[in-house]
Amino acid sequence: MRAYERLLRYARVYTTSDPTTGAHPSTERQFDLARLLVDEMKEMGIEDAAVDEHCYVYGSIPATPGCENRPALGLIAHMDTAPDASGENVQPVIHENYDGQDVVLPGTGAVMKVSTFPFLASMKGETLITSDGTTLLGADDKSGVAEILTAAEALLQGEIPHGKICIAFTPDEEIGEGADLFDIPRFGADFAYTVDGGDVGGIEYENFNAASATVTIRGLSVHPGSAKDTMINASNVAMEFHMALPLMARPETTEGRQGFYHLCQMYGDVNEAKLGYILRDHDADCLEYKKSELQQIAAWLNSRYGEGTVTVEIKDGYRNMIEKIKPHFHLVETARTAIQMAGLEPEEIPVRGGTDGAVLSWKGLPCPNLGTGGFNFHGVFECTTAERMDKATEVLLNIISLYAK
Repeated sequence: MRAYERLLRYARVYTTSDPTTGAHPSTERQFDLARLLVDEMKEMGIEDAAVDEHCYVYGSIPATPGCENRPALGLIAHMDTAPDASGENVQPVIHENYDGQDVVLPGTGAVMKVSTFPFLASMKGETLITSDGTTLLGADDKSGVAEILTAAEALLQGEIPHGKICIAFTPDEEIGEGADLFDIPRFGADFAYTVDGGDVGGIEYENFNAASATVTIRGLSVHPGSAKDTMINASNVAMEFHMALPLMARPETTEGRQGFYHLCQMYGDVNEAKLGYILRDHDADCLEYKKSELQQIAAWLNSRYGEGTVTVEIKDGYRNMIEKIKPHFHLVETARTAIQMAGLEPEEIPVRGGTDGAVLSWKGLPCPNLGTGGFNFHGVFECTTAERMDKATEVLLNIISLYAK
C-alpha cells in the first residue's frame, strides 16, 4: 500500500484536539485513530503495538539478524489535527496528473491560486491531494503517520537490514501537549525523528523558544456621563497595552529567525479585558527580553492608572532543540545523506514553530524533524501529493538502512 492511500483513510477520522478541556488526551475522538492504527500495526506484524490510557500509540520492530547491536531508531508522528479549521467529515479530493494551474475546491468553490501559492507550479504532473474546501486535509500530520507505517510495512517484508525500530504516534501535538506524557523508556529508542515537517527533503533541527502570556486589565466602570477623571475603561487600556508593542515584531512582519509577539485573543468590556499572547524567538535571550517588555509595559500602565490595573502571567513553553541536537549531529548528517540518496536536495530551515521533537530533545531523546511533503497546514488549502509522500517514505527507509551499516 502506498503512503497516500493510508492518508486518505486516516484523514476521514475526526481527531481535532481541543486546548480548553484540560484532559489528556484533550479529546476522546483521538482514540478512534489510535485504535485503528494499533489494529493495522498488529495486522502487519508489529506484535507489541498498543495504545495507552493517554492515547499514545507505541510499537516496535526487532532488529534483523546481525543488526542487534545497532542503535534503536525512533520514528514519531502525531494523530491530532489543528483546531484552527474543521477536521470533521474530511473529504479528500484527488487531482490526478495535476496541471499546475489554479485549483478549485469543490465543496466551497474556493480557489487555490498559483499566484498565492507558487509551490503549486512545481507539483505539475503529480497526484495532488486536497480537501474539498470545507475542512483541512489533515496531512499535518497524518501524512507522517502514513509514511512511517508504509516504511514499517516495507521493513517487515524482510529485505532491508535494520536495527530495532521504535514507532510512536502522539495526541495533542497541535495544542503543544504532544510530548507531555510521552513514555521515553517504554518507547525504547536511542534517538528519533519526528516526521512532521513541510515539503519532502526538509530537515528541521532549530525551532523557536516559546512562551505564552495572559494580560488581565481591571477597569473601573462609572456612568459615562460623569466619567471624567474617574472611569478606567479596561478595553481601552488593553488597546494601549497592545499598541505599546513594536509593529515590526508581529508574525505578519517577521521571517526566518526573527521572533514575534502574537496577539491570539482579545476580549473584554469596561470592567475587565484580557489579552492572550504567544511569544516566540530562536534566541533564548531575545525571548527573555520579550517577556520583560510585557512586564515593563504593565508597570508603565499601572503607574498611570493605579497599581493592579494590569497584571501579566507568563508561562514558558518549548525550547530550541538545537542545543540538544548538536551533540548528536549525526542525526542531521544521516538525514542529509538519506535525502540525497532519494534524489533530492536537503533543505534546512529554522522552524517558525515547535514540534514534539523539540520537547523530547530536552527530555533526553534527541529528535530532529523531517519533511512529509505537505503544504498550507492548519487551513482549508492544505495539500500534499502522492509522489512526495512516496519520497518521504523512501527517505525514512534510507535513514534506517544507513543506521544499519
